[in-house]
Amino acid sequence: MQALVDQYLQHLSSERRLSSHTTEAYRRDLLLLVNHLQQQAVSAVAQVREFHIRQLLAGLHGKGLSGRSLQRALSAWRQFFVWLGSQRLVDSNPVSAIRAPKSPRKLPKTLDVDQMNRFLSIDDDSWLATRDHAMLELFYSSGLRLSELAGLDLLAVDLSEGLVRVTGKGNKVRIVPVGSMALRALRDWLAVRADAMPPGTTENALFVGQQGKRLGVRAIQLRLKHYSVKQGMDEPVHPHMLRHAFASHMLESSGDLRAVQELLGHASISTTQIYTHLDFQHLAKVYDAAHPRAQRKSGADPDFPDT
Repeated sequence: MQALVDQYLQHLSSERRLSSHTTEAYRRDLLLLVNHLQQQAVSAVAQVREFHIRQLLAGLHGKGLSGRSLQRALSAWRQFFVWLGSQRLVDSNPVSAIRAPKSPRKLPKTLDVDQMNRFLSIDDDSWLATRDHAMLELFYSSGLRLSELAGLDLLAVDLSEGLVRVTGKGNKVRIVPVGSMALRALRDWLAVRADAMPPGTTENALFVGQQGKRLGVRAIQLRLKHYSVKQGMDEPVHPHMLRHAFASHMLESSGDLRAVQELLGHASISTTQIYTHLDFQHLAKVYDAAHPRAQRKSGADPDFPDT
């Protein structure tokens, strides 16, 4: 069985050309399967049944593996048996009908409006700060993903119309509005961008580094880390927190989930619905702070004492 796993991994590497990182992840998940089957005295892949897989899944779940990790393992096992079927080594796939238990969905960390204002208050007129200010304003203003921001070209931004053309996941293109403050910051950046470029350098990227080349995702992450410290934020601001802030603030103001879905470029509204929980948290805080009945301490209601 281990020999078959090795052949399959070679197939992933040479024929499907998966990265070494992905192939290694497959190896780890398949090793769990092989070890379990050996413990169950299963010596041939044709002998594997659905209950063997469920038994292993239950054991891993009991050890604390998350639903996401279990889903990844199931996917690796499922694809392994698909390949075995293509090699005519098994007649059926014992993993096909099994689904991993769902993990509780964590709410994304975000920033409130005051925190965002503090983070974006960059008081520096250097070209580097001008670039960073435009970059962060656009990030928050249009709710972009990190990869989308890094991939923007000069022609993607229409300053006169206040729009940005974004290429998202699956190369899907969407047009997103740009707020007035972001437009102002972008105009400031474009006014000095040419001066920041080394002589003779040509680059189509909207945001460039000191060498005149496109600013990559890692460089943008480091700039956010830099301003997290400089602006005295309570915790490091990660790129996705700006996108979360955009979504939650839009939903708090408009209540239009469909519009937020379109702006974020989510294929399914179920992905966007997580922000309704953030919105509810905001409303709950407002209620607790403002409603007189929410402020009373626990105990008997003074208007209706026990008799």
